[in-house]
Amino acid sequence: MISNRSLHRALLSCALGALALGTAACSGDPGHPPPGQAGRPAASPSAAAAPTAPPRLAPGPSGLTPVFRSARGDVGVRDAREKTVALTFDADMTADQGPRAAAGERFDNPRLIATLRRLKVPATVFMTGRWAEEYPAEAEDIGGDPLFEVANHSYSHYAFTGDCYGLPTVPAARMRADVERAFTAFRRAGVRHVVPYFRFPGGCYDRGALRALTPSGVTAIQWDVVSGDAFATDAGAVTRQVLDGVRPGSVVVMHCTRSAAPTTERVVRDVVPALRAQGYRFVRVSELVGAAARKR
Repeated sequence: MISNRSLHRALLSCALGALALGTAACSGDPGHPPPGQAGRPAASPSAAAAPTAPPRLAPGPSGLTPVFRSARGDVGVRDAREKTVALTFDADMTADQGPRAAAGERFDNPRLIATLRRLKVPATVFMTGRWAEEYPAEAEDIGGDPLFEVANHSYSHYAFTGDCYGLPTVPAARMRADVERAFTAFRRAGVRHVVPYFRFPGGCYDRGALRALTPSGVTAIQWDVVSGDAFATDAGAVTRQVLDGVRPGSVVVMHCTRSAAPTTERVVRDVVPALRAQGYRFVRVSELVGAAARKR
């Protein structure tokens, strides 16, 4: 697992690195309904109930934090019901962006959440603790909807390794505390459907980071499909990249930051019907992790 870090670097674009640094914000829509009301339909029978005990993977070699990238190796293709794909959205905000938020810069994307609800697409939102503090009503709203699950993307969105797209680095002694601080922020915001999954900022990790997080009991979640939505202006190109990359059991990484990823909502509107026409079913990451855990 550790040796694949170079692959992650090759897949992630410079735009994703810039997004991790927070060089652009997610602007809200002035004419959009307030959080908690935006596009939220009545409860639908197609929205699966939140699991009471989200599945986790067993510890990796030497008891290290396990890493999950996709269920592609665990899912067959003979039955259309097995053609599953998980759309994941990183809600990024770094610990030092408070002044920018206070000046009016937005890091959320309520229109995207509304579109996922309208299309009845289950999804996993990887949220930083700082984002939950800045947008507690939205965090509570997302975490209270059985269509979604909220996972941990750190509190600070600082790197857990050196040389990770120029991000400041969390000291090894503070890594676990940073993750736990995010979970605390979720609880304070009233987020109910939190799963024990963690996504490293920038996707950067090493053996030391996995060892530091072992006591937290989280499963690290990576991806196998890079959407390329960070700072993209051509929604069609992003859509094609997603459709070309998805295979049964894929995990797609996207972003819930409108001005930093301005095409994402449009891409979702194009990708969802196209994949459904191919027989794909959208699931939360927990379903893929559960399928993988049962195979091991």
